[in-house]
Amino acid sequence: MKLQTKINLYSAVMFIVLLLIINTSIYFTFSRMMFDSELKRVTGEVKQTVPGISQAKASIPIKDLLRAHMPVNSMLQIVNADGTPGPAVTSTGQEMLREAPVTFTNKEQKKIVEYTNTPYAFVSIPIIWNDGEVAELQLTQSLESTANNLTILKFVLSAITILASIPVFFSARLLSNFIVSPIKSLIKTMKEVQESGHYKRIELRKQSKDELYQLGETFNNMIGQLELNHEKQEQFISNASHELKTPLTVIEAYANLLKRRGKEAPELFDESVEAIQMESHRMKDLIEQFLLLAKHDEQWKVEQKEIQLNSFIEESIRSFRAAFKREIQLKTMEDITIKTDSQKLKQIFYILMDNAQKYSDAPIQVNIRMMNQKALIEIIDQGIGIPKEELEKVFDRFYRVEESRSRKSGGFGLGLSLAKELADVINAEINLISKEGSGTTAQLKIETGLSSNSHNESV
Repeated sequence: MKLQTKINLYSAVMFIVLLLIINTSIYFTFSRMMFDSELKRVTGEVKQTVPGISQAKASIPIKDLLRAHMPVNSMLQIVNADGTPGPAVTSTGQEMLREAPVTFTNKEQKKIVEYTNTPYAFVSIPIIWNDGEVAELQLTQSLESTANNLTILKFVLSAITILASIPVFFSARLLSNFIVSPIKSLIKTMKEVQESGHYKRIELRKQSKDELYQLGETFNNMIGQLELNHEKQEQFISNASHELKTPLTVIEAYANLLKRRGKEAPELFDESVEAIQMESHRMKDLIEQFLLLAKHDEQWKVEQKEIQLNSFIEESIRSFRAAFKREIQLKTMEDITIKTDSQKLKQIFYILMDNAQKYSDAPIQVNIRMMNQKALIEIIDQGIGIPKEELEKVFDRFYRVEESRSRKSGGFGLGLSLAKELADVINAEINLISKEGSGTTAQLKIETGLSSNSHNESV
């Protein structure tokens, strides 16, 4: 069953059921009020009759006396103490009331009874009868007119229910159209996107705070994000293909050269092997960075532990100095202890150090200090720097500043992007401060615990 049909059916049924409950309540409440009012009226008439009958019973025949006090459409009779019926008079058309059973209760009684499907008000009041004997004066009066009024009320309420149900179906349809229309538009747009492969947004008529507007707005935002991710994916694939194509072309060229002349020229053989080996290393590094960058944030496995930052950086610098034969100066202001993932921190540090040694032959300066309750690691090189307009782009994948990140330097434009993602994983922050021609300072800020024992050291 379609959602629109469900809304039509459920809203119409609920409204009709509610209307039936209300009208039924009105009918029974009004019926109770009318019968209570009639019963109260009849009781008053009987109580007014009792004194007149008691005073005149000796001088006027009892039937004449009863007939004189009998209301219309009723029966007035005396019931003896032994339960036998006494004198009784009835109005025209009410003779069948004589056949009704009689009882003596010796107390005032009033109720609604029914004879031949007609409601009657029955009132019984004790009176002093002949020789001081206690009897009961009982009045049974027809409430047929009241019943007829209630029947008319029943028909009126039933008609109202039926007539009110007609606009209910139309209003339910309008409501379902109002609710389902944005959903239909959403489904249509999604099918168009699925069939055409082009991202498309739904049209939002006017700004609103209801859930339907929020649904459309959320869908448009999602489409925008998917479109952006798709563009980034296409760009990533294009750049990756381009980056892999170059080393493969070099390897293929040297392999063909070896095939043709490698056996005849030993120096050419050595050159070709060295070039192939170098390009293979470049491809291996590039693929490793691809694999790391392909991870989503939730897939990074973070193992935090407490480390002494100064000793950790000193050890990393010793390894880096041995690998690249570079002069590195370390300056620390205080002992700093942090809790982080040491492997990822070391990877970030190596990426920043690798950038510093690629684009500058001067000594590299590393500073460790506290700033705003965070541990700050600064890596300062004396290279050619980065133009101001390029600083915001250097963290994009495959982006390389034209002058400084040439293929001669061996960079892929992935290092800083990977470092940024790793920093986000361990809740750290990377900033670059640079001026063209004056070098670059890479800052890594990390949440820390305590600090003490200020000292200076140069390595």
